[in-house]
Amino acid sequence: MNQPIDLTARNFPSAEEDAQAVVAPPRYDGPESSYRLAFTDEAFLLRQELRPVRMQLELLKPELIQQEQGIRATVVIFGSARIPPREVAEQRVTDARAVGDAAAVARAETQLRMSGFYEEARRFAAIVTERSRAMARPIVVCTGGGPGIMEAGNRGAHETGGKSIGLNIVLPHEQAPNPYITPELCFQFHYFALRKMHFLMRSVALVCFPGGFGTLDELFEALTLMQTGKCRRRPILMFGREFWTRLIDFDHLIETGMVSPGDEQLFRFVETAEEAWSLLAEDYGLDDGENGSGGIEGL
Repeated sequence: MNQPIDLTARNFPSAEEDAQAVVAPPRYDGPESSYRLAFTDEAFLLRQELRPVRMQLELLKPELIQQEQGIRATVVIFGSARIPPREVAEQRVTDARAVGDAAAVARAETQLRMSGFYEEARRFAAIVTERSRAMARPIVVCTGGGPGIMEAGNRGAHETGGKSIGLNIVLPHEQAPNPYITPELCFQFHYFALRKMHFLMRSVALVCFPGGFGTLDELFEALTLMQTGKCRRRPILMFGREFWTRLIDFDHLIETGMVSPGDEQLFRFVETAEEAWSLLAEDYGLDDGENGSGGIEGL
């Protein structure tokens, strides 16, 4: 008796099946041959004219994988790649003092003071991961994937048994992913613009620690998008009022008319991990209801 026809069978071979089936004849197996399938031809995909396709791939790959992982809400942690853990900073002070170099001692002592932000980022990520674990849609920590504050964010989530995302980018320095990112959520980007888009796509809050040009770029991009209404408003929490107000004279921007009165309300300063979580819990009603999902549920 013949087997019944499967009405859901594929109409055509899959791309994977064809890629595996293609064996180039010897005459057309050389690097100059155009015989290979376009989507398996790396040299073709890397051509300058294929930039729009590569940009689409960088948008799609993290999007599809996060959908598959059930990730709907993230808290993005920005900050310097150069802020070390406290134990590393303490050792640098000890080493500098042993050498007797006054300038090196001063730099190391500054790093030791800044290392407090590493510890706050680590504790904040742990709080977010732990407090949201029982929610219908847990909040997942997302960072730029590198060292410093980024490492602290992924580390805090990892130490509480939670997932976390790392959006790495190819750079001459500091491009290696830190060891605390969930492997299936460790992404690599070529285009800064697509990476920044993914920072915002699922974020329910942006938490910004002291940092340099890259941190400022990410912070002001988000502020601009919210100021101009190009994306919905969400909490922006900036750790370390003293650092930020010395770096940027926000009052001067308002006084000179460069921004409108009220734009300074797009962000808030915080000092501790507990204070930051308290503000998020209040904004989203995370302590309301049986599962504490509050305003996150509708995202």
